[in-house]
Amino acid sequence: AYANPGRFLSTADLAHAGPAERLAALFALRRLAKQSPDIALARWDKIASYFAEAEQLYFYGWLGYEGARAQDDRALQWYQRAKDTPLTPPQLAWRARAALRALNWREVVVSIDAMPPYQSQREAWRYWKGRALEALGWRDQAADLFRGLSSGYGYYGQLAANALAQPGDTPGPHRADPAIVQQVQAQPGIQRALALYRLALYPEAAREWAWAIRDYDDKHLLAASEIAQRNGVYDRSIEAAERTRQLHDFNLRYPAPYRAEMQQPVRDNDLDEAWVYGLMRQESRFALHANSVVGASGLMQIMPATARWVAHKMGLKHYHNALLTELGTNLKLGTYYLKSVLSRLDNNPVLASAAYNAGPSRADQWRDDHHPLEGAIYIETIPFDETRDYVKKVMSNTAYYSRLFGQPAISLKQRLGVIPPRTAGDPAMADER
Repeated sequence: AYANPGRFLSTADLAHAGPAERLAALFALRRLAKQSPDIALARWDKIASYFAEAEQLYFYGWLGYEGARAQDDRALQWYQRAKDTPLTPPQLAWRARAALRALNWREVVVSIDAMPPYQSQREAWRYWKGRALEALGWRDQAADLFRGLSSGYGYYGQLAANALAQPGDTPGPHRADPAIVQQVQAQPGIQRALALYRLALYPEAAREWAWAIRDYDDKHLLAASEIAQRNGVYDRSIEAAERTRQLHDFNLRYPAPYRAEMQQPVRDNDLDEAWVYGLMRQESRFALHANSVVGASGLMQIMPATARWVAHKMGLKHYHNALLTELGTNLKLGTYYLKSVLSRLDNNPVLASAAYNAGPSRADQWRDDHHPLEGAIYIETIPFDETRDYVKKVMSNTAYYSRLFGQPAISLKQRLGVIPPRTAGDPAMADER
């Protein structure tokens, strides 16, 4: 049932099956729906009569879930056929997402209200419930939800502030106290961590650093962040600055190292510098030594195969993989590839951000076939959890970098814009980097 659900169902004797056999068949149908809702539905039409009503409702709940993840327009219909059968938190989340893509705001509210409290109180669902209430004319209730979110400095905090017609500005910088910086600098744990970084013992250094700052208050976290930034340990600097609760310095939270080296690649490829920095911050936190588990390297986390493809396109002679971690080469290759992805995907940074993480063909596939989608809805309904979170953070980062760089004021909602319907993509571009 797990490895080959189609074969399992074709050989199952459901006419004489007991409860255990029917449950195994339902599990196989779930597996089949994950591969293709259409194939699962076709098989179901032939065998549905063998199942009790509760089992049939169970099937439609999972068909709706897999249909929503596949962005099938029939997903809400399948959820409705599940009636009041109990749904898991992931099923409820994807029912809400299917309703978002259909702009069925009443169903968005119903789906969120059906979630357990720990789920419905997450920022995402508080924001989307506010949007749904606003669309349904319940503006005061929506504004209450937006006000509760707008004090935050992340993705939904900015969107909630935008919904209240507020720009979502950064707080005034609270500079680290020089005396506290000196005190933290003298701590043995901090000294050991910095020494380990200088020896390129990065995992050991990160653990030493995390232990040293584990109980720091805001003032000491800002001091630690300042020390890490002075020593070029930008990932630890960002991590410490992000942990503050009341006192914030966004110059530490959103550093912009290597700007001199970045200027030419950004100009050569006509890219928005704030967006490139927003993406790099998410990719590597500006750690030159960063290497992902799948083999991506450097500030812009480029895969070796993609680097060779880009080097060929750029006409870089004598390129070899050892150059991928060299600062200038990594920035040239990464910005060129980013521009290639952006050009392929209607010059839309939301689509290009999704493509940089999951591949251009997937980013294109997640559009609607016929209708434009609000950028925030496109992002919220990305099927991959990692990519969905990645794009949110890249675009949120971009909005903050834009303000820190003194660029013209553009709200996050404006940056997300509208995603046009799907168009035929270029199959020659690989879905990796």
